[in-house]
Amino acid sequence: MEQCIHSFRDYLIIEKKSAKNTTDAYIRDILQFYNYCVSNGTNDFLKVDTDFIYKYLEFLAFTGKSASTCSRIIASLRAFYKHLVSIKLIEKNPLSGIKQAKSEQKLPSILDQKEVLALLSQPKGNDYKSIRDKAMLELLYATGIKVSELISIKVSDINLQIGFLNLSGKNERIIPIYPNAVKSIANYINNVRPIIVSDDEVDNLFTNMNGQPITRQGFWKLIKQYAKDAKIKKEITPHTLRHSFAAHLLENGAQLGDIKEMLGHADISSTQVYAQIIKNKYTINYAKFHPLAK
Repeated sequence: MEQCIHSFRDYLIIEKKSAKNTTDAYIRDILQFYNYCVSNGTNDFLKVDTDFIYKYLEFLAFTGKSASTCSRIIASLRAFYKHLVSIKLIEKNPLSGIKQAKSEQKLPSILDQKEVLALLSQPKGNDYKSIRDKAMLELLYATGIKVSELISIKVSDINLQIGFLNLSGKNERIIPIYPNAVKSIANYINNVRPIIVSDDEVDNLFTNMNGQPITRQGFWKLIKQYAKDAKIKKEITPHTLRHSFAAHLLENGAQLGDIKEMLGHADISSTQVYAQIIKNKYTINYAKFHPLAK
């Protein structure tokens, strides 16, 4: 490690002509990352992969590092590993596919798990509309897809036998579906959709009650009404269940990189916002309930 640091420092000073403060900041970021590697059982920092980098970024978000700080750290590590590639100590830069963190952004509102259950339980009847709405809400929370993706899904995109959604297009991905959602979707596909969709040219999974593709605005009105029925006071947007899906997965131990793939994010910085949500929640609860934090 020491030789690599010296080599990189010389590169920054001699070739890049970096200022002392800039060089010191780069080296400090690298040493902090090395300490993280050691404390997490990875003594050979030359062998870290992109997944390990994602875990480190998740750790940074949980410890309260801002987006600008994460962006600087990513830049430091990328430059360091790029140098190691150039001097042939490693073959591939583990940060080559990781983009800079975005600027600070407002944290999205999420539902807690009780609120989600209350929302999902609102379509109560056995009428066609309730069965369809139940299937849509369950699928949205099960997969974290966007509403624009939900209303564009084809019947062939759903594999009920193994419980997966296969999304094609720009953000192609395969996402598991939990059993209760599979049951609700199967009920809709088998008992409702053949009745309300008479046009063979319409292959959208979900339609309005006239058998035509449902609109984003139509779904938004639907979910806002169900939120009102569930007595949820938080502001609901078409993305609320998507945000809740991601935050709940992270809270229950899912890896940030896996959530990134399921959401179809282009880079990890978009997903890191959910780590900040969970950190804020724990910080608030700690301050509220710890006897010596009051």
